[in-house]
Amino acid sequence: MAETQFDTSQVMVDFNQMKSFAEHPLILERGKGVRVWDAFGKEYIDGLSGVFTVNYGHGVDEIVDVAAEQGRKLAFSAPTMSTNPPALKLADLLTSLLPEQFTTVKFASGGSEANEFAIKMARQYHAQTGSPRKYKVISRYESYHGSTGFAGAASAQPDWKSKYEPYPEGFIHVSPRSVDAIEEAIVGENPDTVAAVICEPIMLSAGVRIPDPDYFPRLREICDRYNVLLIHDEIITGFGRTGKLWGSETVGAWPDILSCGKGISGGYAPLAAIIVTEKVASAFWGEAADGIQFFSGHTFGGNPVSCAVGEAAVRFLLDNDLVAKSNAVGDYLAAQLGELKSQFDVVDEVRGVGMMRGLAFNQPIGRPMYIACRENGLLTRPAPDWIGIAPPLVTTTEEADEIVEIVAKSLGEVTA
Repeated sequence: MAETQFDTSQVMVDFNQMKSFAEHPLILERGKGVRVWDAFGKEYIDGLSGVFTVNYGHGVDEIVDVAAEQGRKLAFSAPTMSTNPPALKLADLLTSLLPEQFTTVKFASGGSEANEFAIKMARQYHAQTGSPRKYKVISRYESYHGSTGFAGAASAQPDWKSKYEPYPEGFIHVSPRSVDAIEEAIVGENPDTVAAVICEPIMLSAGVRIPDPDYFPRLREICDRYNVLLIHDEIITGFGRTGKLWGSETVGAWPDILSCGKGISGGYAPLAAIIVTEKVASAFWGEAADGIQFFSGHTFGGNPVSCAVGEAAVRFLLDNDLVAKSNAVGDYLAAQLGELKSQFDVVDEVRGVGMMRGLAFNQPIGRPMYIACRENGLLTRPAPDWIGIAPPLVTTTEEADEIVEIVAKSLGEVTA
């Protein structure tokens, strides 16, 4: 099938220059397990789980069947006046997988929406609990929390946000290197004006950076000391990606608001959520006349098809013990990638945990490596001096070996 049969000029692909994309488009047509095929018949290992999303692999019939069944039963219910059984069942399942202080779920259709909800909720929470001056949000340089207004303002990737500045006021960025920087910002901005701190447990866009063991426990203490809500952005790190069910477990502290997405449905439906502690949720519980309900929503929040898929996907994760598999196969993959250091001087280190890894280089060959890996049948995440490798949690050790073989071959070609 000739590539000229497809015209991509009418579609904007995220973060891609359309002219160059059109010259060599990636048009994925089908998938099964850890593999996908493009519209021209070429096979790839999905080494990035789509975009850290397809945790359970492609073509899982028991998840797809649930979507079809729910679609025939009820495909949509108005989120402004109703909920539905799939949403209630999924909310119950999610809260059962977290410490008992997490009691309440607000559904969204994507990670940016979820983080937008989290930031809005933090501000409204303080307004309704006697601290109306608290509105500022602290986040870290090199973070990424989404592309919508508040989520984009909290992010700090210059190339991704500079074209849309100025963003709303009240968003403070600090160095991610030391937790002391966050306390200094809270004090320097005046604690009476700081509403929340939002952090990824593991900073993916910064190069899969693992925090020091005491970083998040200390951050939890700092937030408690100054009456600041802690938001964990677990859009990527949730649902087994880090080798534990939640990234919060990996870093040893729990937030007040936990944002999750991607793996919540495994990519089988648009779905995300914030899961909220009783302390926060209680500020929104009252009489209609009080006007303290959460004043934010989206058309597809709590969609019955998405929520039915979400419950099926999370149960698939639990029933197949994929969290343990993510840890074991992820460590095996990292060890095999680490062997490349002795073969290629350009390899600096392997970063990450579970099935969330970054191969870092001491030269800016990330983009050429992405291109070479793609040509050789492996999809990765490009960055200037590293590539992200995060295959589905169902990946076997044999498939991990295939990934390493393609990376080695690509390194040989790029460094020749």
